[in-house]
Amino acid sequence: MKTAYRLKEMGKNFCRCGIAGWCLEVVFTSAESIAIHDWRLMGKTSLLMFPIYGMGALLAPIGRGVDQWLQVRPGEALALRDKIFRHGILYMVLIFVAEYLSGTWLRTMGVCPWDYTGRHSNIDGLIRLDFAPLWFMTGLLFEQITKKRGG
Repeated sequence: MKTAYRLKEMGKNFCRCGIAGWCLEVVFTSAESIAIHDWRLMGKTSLLMFPIYGMGALLAPIGRGVDQWLQVRPGEALALRDKIFRHGILYMVLIFVAEYLSGTWLRTMGVCPWDYTGRHSNIDGLIRLDFAPLWFMTGLLFEQITKKRGG
């Protein structure tokens, strides 16, 4: 029974992260159009992005595991600012790794929906290091939207 509940929650969280990621991408790409003076503010995403963003549901459990692993003294609480920094950095790195690996895989099939080639601070056209603050914040957002609700 407990396993079924956890799977159901993970499925809900996968959908929450997938939908939130889609929304963030549409907002971000529509805001980018301002730079090219396209005042229609057309945003875009791909259906392929849903499962990639959905994997954000794994971030909070990984963060909790790292917190347990790094805990100096049993029961010691981590200061909020330290937790935010630790989790933000961890999630940012994990998102970069997921973006790079999924992009590499999708590119081999000729269906990668993004290509950063020629853009500032890109690596193999698959990730942009200047997106680090965005991924830092996105990881923390995913942690919040997948948080167990009291009730």
